[in-house]
Amino acid sequence: MVFTVEKSAIPQASTLAKDLSGAYYFDCYSFHTEQPNRRALQIWLDHAAKMPKWVNLLMALRNRIVSVMGLKNIGHLGDFDNKKPLNEYKVGDRVGIFTLLFLSDNEIILGDSDKHLDVKVSVFKENNESKLISMSTVVHVHNFLGKLYTRYQSKCRISVGIKMALDK
Repeated sequence: MVFTVEKSAIPQASTLAKDLSGAYYFDCYSFHTEQPNRRALQIWLDHAAKMPKWVNLLMALRNRIVSVMGLKNIGHLGDFDNKKPLNEYKVGDRVGIFTLLFLSDNEIILGDSDKHLDVKVSVFKENNESKLISMSTVVHVHNFLGKLYTRYQSKCRISVGIKMALDK
């Protein structure tokens, strides 16, 4: 199935919208789903599992390059246990390259922090029956390296990778 994915504003009802103040970079992509009863975490897991292989190759290259600069190896987007039951996930768990920071049926916020920046990714749907899904990214930088990294990465942002997975 092919989804129509559109660049959109971060929904005001999203918990992530509170983090927009002072953000160096943010974006949001929205699409309609034929499976509105999925929880936000399931939506993320489904799409991360479909990430193109070349994205993981780029992540491996990224990890190798940034380790020279003292940044951490964050692994791959799909580094999660696909057999783990959804109801066993808790705030603080690792889900691929991210830590689960916020968890509800209608929104998850995943994030990672390093010395150069903090990044948060949200999967949001307005209510249980909503067919509109929004995936947002917010980045706060700490230093020049964070600005440089974000400038380069803004072309390959996670939500863009997700858009590609959705378009598959």
